[in-house]
Amino acid sequence: MSDQNLKSAGSSQGNSGRFKKGQHWRNPKPHWNRKWLYDAYVKRGRSAGDIAKEMGCTENAILFWLAKHKIKTRSMSQIRKAKKWGLHGADNPMFGRCGDKNPRWIDGSSPERQTMYARSFWKELVRVVYERDGYRCKRCMSAHTQVNRLHAHHVKPWAGNAATRFVLSNIVTLCKTCHNWVHSRENVRNEFLSS
Repeated sequence: MSDQNLKSAGSSQGNSGRFKKGQHWRNPKPHWNRKWLYDAYVKRGRSAGDIAKEMGCTENAILFWLAKHKIKTRSMSQIRKAKKWGLHGADNPMFGRCGDKNPRWIDGSSPERQTMYARSFWKELVRVVYERDGYRCKRCMSAHTQVNRLHAHHVKPWAGNAATRFVLSNIVTLCKTCHNWVHSRENVRNEFLSS
């Protein structure tokens, strides 16, 4: 297409090939209009994320236009007040389902684990495990750093396995990154995990 055809096809460009002031090469979106955005965000109380979903853009794009139009955004406390956090009280299906009534309950050992992790016995056990593993992650072989600290990981989990909680062969050294990976969905082969 020649320059002449381009100029005639797009009336938003002048003779110099530059866009005319106030015109844009993209079709205008409703949220570019201050009145529309003010009505949606302020008067109707919609969130930037909700508007973005409707407009097919990112939340940051909506926040950009709010700032451009000088529309004051909500504070975090206002956002939290307006947010729908789910059902409350007896309407919530998990209401009253704590302890052994909770579907994720295993053996009630969490308070015991929290207490034990703070004791010198556990700290000495972890030191022995780190020393045995050469103070390196058993998965990626990285050393301890301020950003990627070493963790003592139970191959057989603490909950439901009282007999193996303090067995050295059940505890391995992993760095924080690998420990998170081991417990993620990406660990499809269940490396460093045993039931």
